[in-house]
Amino acid sequence: MVPEELRYTPQHEWVLPGADGTVRVGITDYAQRQLGDVVYIQLPPVGDSVAAGEPVGEVESTKSVSDLFAPLAGEVVACNDELQDNPELVNSDPYGVGWMIEVKLAERSATDSLMGAEDYRKLIEEAG
Repeated sequence: MVPEELRYTPQHEWVLPGADGTVRVGITDYAQRQLGDVVYIQLPPVGDSVAAGEPVGEVESTKSVSDLFAPLAGEVVACNDELQDNPELVNSDPYGVGWMIEVKLAERSATDSLMGAEDYRKLIEEAG
């Protein structure tokens, strides 16, 4: 499942651009399937500045611990606090209630550098 309206990173994060220069970020369905059952999520504090491509948190599953990367530069303006008590929401609804952070972009056009759905589909097909 690769929703058309989202943008994607090679690290398997999705980005939903908002009208006000913010983006909502989470991990893709492909990523959550690779991880297995998510048991813990560490997110950055609201107010943190993040740099594109840098780790901003961790996703721990029954299989491994993986970094969550900032897809774009900006400031964290919201975290999904629901994930502290219910990290499994990432597995059950990665594109909905399983979102992770919202970032106020340093540059609004930055989302143009991310992959569209077709390119992301090709990436995961090549990964097998």
